[in-house]
Amino acid sequence: MLMRTDPFRELDRLAQQVLGTTAHPAAMPMDAWREDQEFVVAFDLPGVSLDSVDLDVERNVLTVKAQRPEPAGKDIELIASERPRGTFSRQLILGDTLDADNVQAVYDGGVLTLRIPVAEKAKPRKIEIETREAQHRISA
Repeated sequence: MLMRTDPFRELDRLAQQVLGTTAHPAAMPMDAWREDQEFVVAFDLPGVSLDSVDLDVERNVLTVKAQRPEPAGKDIELIASERPRGTFSRQLILGDTLDADNVQAVYDGGVLTLRIPVAEKAKPRKIEIETREAQHRISA
């Protein structure tokens, strides 16, 4: 039997698993942007309790874990299930230009917002230019 594979079909399948689709979005979608001297990341976590959100930084890897449990109760008959459930995790690799020691996190309205300051060494700075006129004087 001859089997043909379609690499584009495999790529689409993997992209749907990782990124989600319009009907079934990824478990932890995020937006990221730079705002003045901060890098801001917002994760959508609707229906997730703050107690189940875990945030840690190890070296330059920031990890966000969250859990959305199954509906509680023994007499529940699930009619539709489009919201992903279980434990979700997302990792971001922070560059050397970010200050991972001073990450601030706020959870409001189902959105986890992280503010990561730009490291001092990465901020633009002026460099003073010296002149050496005194060395070029000619003595008479």
